[in-house]
Amino acid sequence: MKQFSLCFGKVKKDCLKFIKSQETKADKFKNKERMIKSFLIPLCFWINKKAYKKRPYFVGLAGGQGTGKTTISSLIRIILTKYFKLNVFRISIDDFYKTRKERINLSKRIHPILLTRGVPGTHDINMMLNFFRKSKSKKFKRLKLPTFNKAIDDRFNKKKWYDLKKRPDVIIFEGWCVGAKSEKNTTLKKTINSMEKSKDQKQIWRKYVNQQLKSKYKNLYSQLHCLIYLRAKNFSLLQKWRLKQERKLWIKSKLKSNLKIMSKGDVINFMQTYQRITQNMFKYMPKYASIILNLNTNHQIKTAVYRQK
Repeated sequence: MKQFSLCFGKVKKDCLKFIKSQETKADKFKNKERMIKSFLIPLCFWINKKAYKKRPYFVGLAGGQGTGKTTISSLIRIILTKYFKLNVFRISIDDFYKTRKERINLSKRIHPILLTRGVPGTHDINMMLNFFRKSKSKKFKRLKLPTFNKAIDDRFNKKKWYDLKKRPDVIIFEGWCVGAKSEKNTTLKKTINSMEKSKDQKQIWRKYVNQQLKSKYKNLYSQLHCLIYLRAKNFSLLQKWRLKQERKLWIKSKLKSNLKIMSKGDVINFMQTYQRITQNMFKYMPKYASIILNLNTNHQIKTAVYRQK
């Protein structure tokens, strides 16, 4: 389409510059122009058609760990801003993690595994609900929103928080469990990995996380206007991609000794806390997501399926 080519001409430079900033010498993006032209630009035309202009249009973007949510959502933001002249704000559910101190308290009060950030229940849900509510208000006032530093497993200092001065036209809300639904208590009983077997024998952690999805998170996700799902082939592929992500973090952090960079074993153990919900999303998310971007084993978008007109 002529429109898509015109758009590509205007956003190409900025998109490729961003992609370059995400690459390392050992890890280069392949087929980047095709990804932008064939998948992301048509997606942005779709979003632009839906955006209300009078109040923010909430785009949920989900996908397992290491699927490229940050890269994809950042490129969508560049295209919508540069070509469509929309005011776009992008934030991750990860930025709303409870502080380390809060998670320590949660782990003592409910279950030790809740010290590990990630699952529903380890985010500040009231802060997220508040952000959604204030974003939609006609009397929009400046918003300060947290940013999370995974390298130290805690929030950045408030000086580094997002400063939202103007109400956005589009809000991209991305995260591994965005849009996830609770499961039935009967399926919760069966353990799916060694962590659940050894550390959650009484199902306290599983039931708590599931209840969070069933209540406040369900309320939060119901406010999204559309949901884009980055669909990987399987969980072991996600583990491979997540390990690659950790290596990048290690390179970018310039090997500072005080940073909490994970070993391979740490990553595998860490991902066991994500496994149940991730596998549930593999199974059910394609049935209710607005758009499914299918990824191949080389981390590239292979096909796009639009379920919502």
